[in-house]
Amino acid sequence: MQKLLTFLISKTLGLYINILSYIYPKKASWLAYKFFSHPRDGRLIKESLPDVLKEADAEMITHNDFLFQIYTWKGNDTKVLLMHGWESNASRWELLIGHLKKSGTTIIAIDAPAHGLSSGSEFSMPRYAEFVNVAVQKFKPDYLVGHSLGGATALYFQSHYQNDYIKKLVTLGAPCDLNTLLKNYAGILSLNSNVFQLLEKHFFEHYKIKTHEFSGSVFASKIKIEGLIAHDVHDTVVSFKEAEKIARAWPDAQFVTTKGLGHSMHGDALYKSVYEFLFEK
Repeated sequence: MQKLLTFLISKTLGLYINILSYIYPKKASWLAYKFFSHPRDGRLIKESLPDVLKEADAEMITHNDFLFQIYTWKGNDTKVLLMHGWESNASRWELLIGHLKKSGTTIIAIDAPAHGLSSGSEFSMPRYAEFVNVAVQKFKPDYLVGHSLGGATALYFQSHYQNDYIKKLVTLGAPCDLNTLLKNYAGILSLNSNVFQLLEKHFFEHYKIKTHEFSGSVFASKIKIEGLIAHDVHDTVVSFKEAEKIARAWPDAQFVTTKGLGHSMHGDALYKSVYEFLFEK
């Protein structure tokens, strides 16, 4: 029943935006972008944090008009920064943190814009990368690990900031092309081509982003450090083909395929591979 209700709401919203695009295109563009960029899940309440986050040292950092949350599990001088994905938060790393602690490393996790305890209502990769850059300058991590849009943002970050502190980068279930994300979103709401063009125009006018050029394969081609790309062949959220495009563009990256982990990419065997990539080579 819940799935049917969600389906009907999505299609009704899409129909409304489609009709609006011919009458009030600016409002249609704003609505389409709002529902694409505003997460509806992933928030946390400070008074009732998951246990794994209660174990960490928590710090709120100010950046321009935004606040973002950082969690640190203190260890030795080696540091790894973890970046979660869409409608998630730093607590999603609980299982991986258990593996990373075996190395004695210091573990740092960030709440993305509009997620966890971080401020804002809108998510964008460039803004997420800004947050990450502030954290990298402060903590100087050796490694980055990102899941889903966190992995895509890690690629964007390293290609644009070219940070010398980062020695290795891991992506788990990361999407590649912004246009693919937009097409999937348009499919869910059954948005017409007119609305899709309005969305492309919105990205360019507000962020100077040409959606067909905003691609993980482009970002990966500029990265000079070692990487590990992991993706599940049965991922129903982000197509396996997205990982293949990133892998083709990043010659210094290993490509690990999994079966049965889905989009969450939680698995002891995979996390063992991540551990070995980071600490045993």
